[in-house]
This record gives sequence, structure tokens and C-alpha cells, in this order.
Amino acid sequence: IVYESQIDLRRQLDRATIPVFVYKHAGLADVTTTIRQLGERVGQQEGAAAVIRRIEEKLRDIRMRVSGRPKPRTLVIFGRDALALRGVYASGGTGFLHDMLDAAGGDNVFADVPQQSVQATSELVLARRPDAILELRAGAMSLAEQRKEIAVWQALPSVPAVRAGRIAIITDPRTVVPGQRVAEGTELIARALHPEAFK
Repeated sequence: IVYESQIDLRRQLDRATIPVFVYKHAGLADVTTTIRQLGERVGQQEGAAAVIRRIEEKLRDIRMRVSGRPKPRTLVIFGRDALALRGVYASGGTGFLHDMLDAAGGDNVFADVPQQSVQATSELVLARRPDAILELRAGAMSLAEQRKEIAVWQALPSVPAVRAGRIAIITDPRTVVPGQRVAEGTELIARALHPEAFK
């Protein structure tokens, strides 16, 4: 199983006549397409279909829970230099992170940017004025570390999310891996934006 951009590896495997399944990250709907195709390739169609049903049912439930609620303009960050507002990478208007945010009841501040990621400067964040900031980090962080990272945003006090204290760090890898647990990751985002919908 090889990611689409691993061209050199694909060539090596082709030369060695090793069968390859190529996939790529795209939108949320493509996650289930990839699972279906992989299931067919390895003779596990029924198992793949069951996984897809679970994903689709959970996403339907999430959408129902957040339906009719105000959609906060949200900045979704998946990369940033430690203890600084440098090297900030945010979700653009395409891709699975954008789609997860939409399903979770958020409005992406970069929805109009037709790419999967945006390098977001402080000036750009100020201009986009997010109501909520979600940082998705796959890896353990203590509460003390999270508080320090959230405090970094105080450098931009005019941003509505900073003024309102609507900044959250989610360290669960389910939010950044477009695989079989993508709906669980979507629920974590929805709970951060709409905790009242899950009481």
C-alpha cells in the first residue's frame, strides 16, 4: 500500500514486480472509496463494507446533532512551530480536514482557498478573524504544555477566537488520519465546537 506521491518507491516495486495499491488523501468521501477499493483488492469486500457503514452512520449522527446550530468560523491548524505563531499550516478549502470540519458544524475560514493546506501568517489569521481555533496534533501533550501553546495566541488579542477563549488543541490522531476512524475524529472536532450537542 503506497501513497500516490511515493513515485520512487512505486518504480522500485514495479521493477521488482511487487503488486502495489496506490492511494491518496483527498476529501472525506474518498476515504470510504479507498477502503472499498482496498477491500476488493485484498478479498475483504464484506469487512470493508461494514467499516464504511460504520463511518457513514456516525457521520450522519454527527451532522444531525450539529444541524441548525450556528457554524463558528474556524481556523483548523495541523502544523505550527512550538511556542510560536510561525510555521502555521491550516486546512484550506479542499481535502478531508475541510470536509471533517464541515460535517462537525464548523465553517472553514479558508473555505475559499482551493487547496488542502494554507501557510497562515499572523497577518492572514488577523484578516480571516476566526471565531474558533482548533489545533490538531497527533501526539501526547500534557495539560501544562497545551496551556502554554494556547497562551501563544494571546499575541493576537483582536482575533475573536482569542478574545472569547475558543482555542482548543486535540491531540488524538483520529483527527489527522483519513482512515477507518475518520468519523470518530470528526466527532472529536464536533465536540470541541458544539459540546452542548453531545450532552
